[in-house]
Amino acid sequence: MLTAAIEALHVQHPGRFLTDVRTPCPALFEHSPYITPLMDAEARHIECHYPLIQQSNQLPYHFIHGYVRHLAGQLGIFLEPAAFRGNIHLHSAELAAPSLVRTLTGSEEPYWIVCAGGKYDFTIKWWHRRRWQEVIDHFHGRLRFVQTGEKGHYHPPLQNVVDVRGATTLRELLLLVYHAAGVLCPVTLLMHLAAAVPTGGGLRPCVVVAGGREPPHWEAYPGHRFLHTVGALPCCSNGGCWRARTVPVGDNAENDAPARLCLRPQPSGLPECMEMIEPRHVIDAIEWHCRPGKPDTQPIYSSTRHESERRATYS
Repeated sequence: MLTAAIEALHVQHPGRFLTDVRTPCPALFEHSPYITPLMDAEARHIECHYPLIQQSNQLPYHFIHGYVRHLAGQLGIFLEPAAFRGNIHLHSAELAAPSLVRTLTGSEEPYWIVCAGGKYDFTIKWWHRRRWQEVIDHFHGRLRFVQTGEKGHYHPPLQNVVDVRGATTLRELLLLVYHAAGVLCPVTLLMHLAAAVPTGGGLRPCVVVAGGREPPHWEAYPGHRFLHTVGALPCCSNGGCWRARTVPVGDNAENDAPARLCLRPQPSGLPECMEMIEPRHVIDAIEWHCRPGKPDTQPIYSSTRHESERRATYS
């Protein structure tokens, strides 16, 4: 999200500022034409925030506006997002190298990325492993999936996938997204990268299992299938609930406090808003993205299952 603010600053005020960043994720800013290496002593330091999130249930703004508006206020200038996405730059040498999946498998077969877990501080975003697997199994033999996930987070292994969990740097993950035909994930980094990483043209397909934690207008991007339940339950009837965990984890973290826990946990271990999203909903969303004749989308299936068979499987 901060990459979008830096881009907006230079697009709308060209030549007026030099910018550098201090961030735990410097790889996101590599090769950006908007970054100039600066010494701390020769620059003004601005600690960036996105306070707009506190009004996300009431106002029609996207996460992209968060850092942009905060930076505008700090500098006393007018600033709006330059595009509806983050701003990621890839070097020609990176683009010319074989994709990680091709290196691992020897195949150029198109693939979708799947992220089937998340961080322990926000377990309310998790969907059940068996549900992710049901989606993967439905497309077995038709669509390749590559499973990603940061080491140390919760990412249970799936079957019939190319497993690169904990095996990529952030820069390698950007390139994995660049070569991907689509992305399947909860509300997490990958959905933002699906929009921010350049494509050869058109919008990169992305299916997001979102539930009721965040209002869709704050998170969703054009062309994405954002599967949410906001408005369907009392706890998210007026926007996202913004809770952190489904049940206590027991680590004495602030997210274990009752005020941060799901109001409607289910016996399955899921919050009700995530349980309401069934594998068939996700399958249909992926099928929609990959339907024959969709603009700017190449066919990715080597064969197709008869529609009546698919309906019978999930009736």
